[in-house]
Amino acid sequence: MDLFSGYRIRSGRDEMFTPNLTVRPPYRDFLERVRDWDAATFIQRQETADLDTLNSGITFTVYNDDAGTERIFPFSLIPRIIAPDEWNRLERGLVQRVTALNRFLVDIYGAQDCVSDGVIPPELVFDHPAYRLKMAGFCPPLGVYAHIAGIDLIRDSEGVFRVLEDNLRTPSGVSYVLENRRTMLNTVPDLFPEGRVEPVDGYPERLLEMMVAVRPEDVTAEETRAVILTPGAANSAYFEHSFLARQMGVELVEGRDLVVHDEHVYLRATTGLEPVHVIYRRVDDDYLDPLVFLPDSMLGVAGLVNAYRAGNVTIVNAVGTGVADDKTTYRYVPDLIRYYLGEEAIIPNVETYIGWREDDLAFMMENLGDLVLKPAEGSGGYGIVVGPQASADTLATARERLRREPRKWIAQPLQEFSTIPTFDGERFEPRRADLRPFVITGESSWVLPGGLTRVAANAESYIVNSSQGGGSKDTWVLREQPEP
Repeated sequence: MDLFSGYRIRSGRDEMFTPNLTVRPPYRDFLERVRDWDAATFIQRQETADLDTLNSGITFTVYNDDAGTERIFPFSLIPRIIAPDEWNRLERGLVQRVTALNRFLVDIYGAQDCVSDGVIPPELVFDHPAYRLKMAGFCPPLGVYAHIAGIDLIRDSEGVFRVLEDNLRTPSGVSYVLENRRTMLNTVPDLFPEGRVEPVDGYPERLLEMMVAVRPEDVTAEETRAVILTPGAANSAYFEHSFLARQMGVELVEGRDLVVHDEHVYLRATTGLEPVHVIYRRVDDDYLDPLVFLPDSMLGVAGLVNAYRAGNVTIVNAVGTGVADDKTTYRYVPDLIRYYLGEEAIIPNVETYIGWREDDLAFMMENLGDLVLKPAEGSGGYGIVVGPQASADTLATARERLRREPRKWIAQPLQEFSTIPTFDGERFEPRRADLRPFVITGESSWVLPGGLTRVAANAESYIVNSSQGGGSKDTWVLREQPEP
């Protein structure tokens, strides 16, 4: 029996099949390998993969789940497969985008040329709640603010990849990329075309290399001590924090484990105070240093920002990166690429309207039922109103919020982004999916081949965020085949 018999493409583009259900080229080898599977075989293999996920403790917090907040991260055996030529273009576009965003951050905390030259309105920078005056005049090692970036991509109905949003503060999800691949290799190794899928297990090594590269200038590579600063086990991404610490062989610490003396950071170890030179923080700016930000924070380290500005410790990602991943700033990224690099954006944006502009606001108010309304500083899929699926009452409430606080909102046309076959327990159905590649930047930028493919929790949903119950897939970037 054909495993995909009865599969129906609903809307937009399907990653595996054309509209007449012809298999797309990147999936041909994969489907050849599963052509003899029936539903029972697939279910047995999926159950094995689920058990592997359970035994590995791969969890994520879903705050709106009445059954309990901590749950196993849903995983689907059907991978996303990307052709090598398509990936090469995405890779170039991602490096281009992150390079421009880093230059923007150096600029707004330095010369501020982009503002004086009219590239971006000053109020979007200096009135931004994530703009940190404490960083003014400071340039981090190698001029890198966003050492780790997660750039969310969608493929539209025309087959074009577009950037949906930039994540530069504390982007999460890379641990699931590595664990998804491990699960696939453990449970269905026979599905992999030998030597043709780019590996992903080099990420921790690349991450550690970057952390050493951005160390304080008076510290040698050999003596560099790096740690991961976590808010603690209650954080939704704690699995990832502990996973990366194990993979890199560095300490996972909480704020109470660190202390600042004479503008140097130390780890409270059993042998005494030991110097720390690089901190990969998974704590938001507001909680990072109670002497500079929220005074009642118990998650950060008192004096950390002064130690950072003194050049005695490097914080990854830098304080103040939030200005660059705001959804309002997002609209200007193609302009920033043009301004700093003299190039056109390789990966285009989604058309975006921003509430602080009068003409955009008028359009948003009039056409809200056809748009997706998003909080400008939101994340995790919270607060989003999908106009075509919203009730009249929901739209009325959203319109009033937009009228009262237009600066806090952006809107985009509803994107019929691509779907991937996903097993719902009984049959395969198309689920909308996005892709979050990860870019590491130190002395240069490196893109993890593939990234985190997230799929919606059900066939109707346009929201794929893990915090909203979405699942994930392994992402395969195919290698070029040698000439015969």
